[in-house]
Formats: sequence, structure tokens, C-alpha cells
Amino acid sequence: MTGRLVLCATPIGNLEDVSLRLIRTLREADIVACEDPRRTKKLLTHHGVAVRSLLVYNDGNERSRAPELVERIRAGLTVALVSDAGMPGLSDPGYRLVRGCADTGLTIEVVPGPSSIVSALALSGLPPARFVFEGFLPRKEGERRRRIEALASEKRTLVFFVPPHRAQATLEDLLEGLGNRPAALARELTKLHEEVIRCPLGELLALLRVTPARGELVLVLGGAMGDRAEPQPDVLAARARALMDEGTERKEALTQVAKELGVPRRRVFDALLEPD
Repeated sequence: MTGRLVLCATPIGNLEDVSLRLIRTLREADIVACEDPRRTKKLLTHHGVAVRSLLVYNDGNERSRAPELVERIRAGLTVALVSDAGMPGLSDPGYRLVRGCADTGLTIEVVPGPSSIVSALALSGLPPARFVFEGFLPRKEGERRRRIEALASEKRTLVFFVPPHRAQATLEDLLEGLGNRPAALARELTKLHEEVIRCPLGELLALLRVTPARGELVLVLGGAMGDRAEPQPDVLAARARALMDEGTERKEALTQVAKELGVPRRRVFDALLEPD
């Protein structure tokens, strides 16, 4: 008898966001593999679900535990994989186990459910038909800026996960690299303090400088406007020089021109370096 892996989406905040199928799957599974037993037990207790076996599967042990679970599934057991919130594998552990089961020809099923990605996209007011999910940007500043630079010409709507303690630095780099695009910041989705702020990226950054963001954050940005005429370098340079002649410091002048004309700050900087 061959077992199966079942990928189970769990609530992203509100514990009531579960399906009857999820509850049945967790009850019937031989093993429930989870990131944090404390978080999973809270969900199970809320819905009166008793499981046969609860096993830790997280970033720290994924490499060693994935082969172990593949063997248990091959032996005929059903493993339900859950993350702390949302769908396993999307910025959460799960990929290695799915890959291992797929390579071995084992059955993989999915129990769909809540997603902060599509929820934020739907609430954003930005075009949802075609989008790119970028997850978390790199922590290191250089890597983060290079990744943002690679996205500068992406015309599809962009979706990011943003750690609250790095929110300001992330938005600063996005503003500099992508320009002052339409944005929506979704906070604490499905929870008591759910909030969505819709405004240009520059205004959003200004708000965060006054009131730092807290909780789980999803940022949605408009894509590159390929059909919009880009300001020429001489126009950018002339505007920046005019501001500096009026007494504005160079750094602030670059930021102001980028915001006014909707271009990345780097483009204004490069325009100033070009020979007249």
C-alpha cells in the first residue's frame, strides 16, 4: 500500500478560516508535520481535532526530515504537512518534501485555503490579472538592491512579504530602484487589526517613518508602465540641478526629482553624471 502527502493550507490569522476537508484530513492523517507544534496545537484545540502523531518539520531540520518522511509515505502512511500560516512551500518549509515525493512517484494532494498573497492582491486595488510573487527580498543590502534592479522593467503587479523590522529600509530601496509607483500595504490580514493602506510608494514610506509598521505585512506594487514616456536624462539632470541651485542638498534633490517624475532615484543620479 502506498501512502500520500497532503499539503494543507492553514489560517493566516483568523482560526475560523478552515474547511471541513482540512479538519477531516488532519484527523485522518497518520502524521501531521508542522513548523511549530505550539501554533498547530492552538489550531487543533480550537477545532477539537485530535491527531495521531505530531512531528516537527521546519527550516532547521527540513534537509534530514524530508527523506525520512518520504520513506514513511512510501511505507503506506499519510502525512499532512502544515506551516504556521498559509500554504506549505511558499516562503515556508515544504519544497524538499514535495520534490522528494515527486521524484519517487508518490501521491501528492493539496487542501487549498487562505493565502495572504492573493488576499492582499485582491484588496490592493491594483491590477490582479497578472502578478509576480517575490516573497522576501534578500536581507543583505547589495543583494536586495540588485534584485530590485532586476525587477525595474517588470510590467506585472509585484507582491512582496515585508518583515516589519526591515519595512522602512525595504521601501527606501524599492522607491530608489523602482520609482514612486502605486502601492498597497496589507497588514494583519484576517486578524482583529487588519488594515490596507493604498497610496504611492513615497507617501507610504513617509507614513512608516512616522508610525513604524507592526505585524504581518504584504506589499503590493504596480508594475512598470511600459507605455509611459520616460523623462530624458537631460530633463532629469536639469530639474535636479535647479533644485540644488536653490539650496536643496544633492541627496534630497535626487529623491525629490525621482518622486516628481516617477522614476528610480538611480536614474536621476546617472543623469547628473552624463556629460552635457
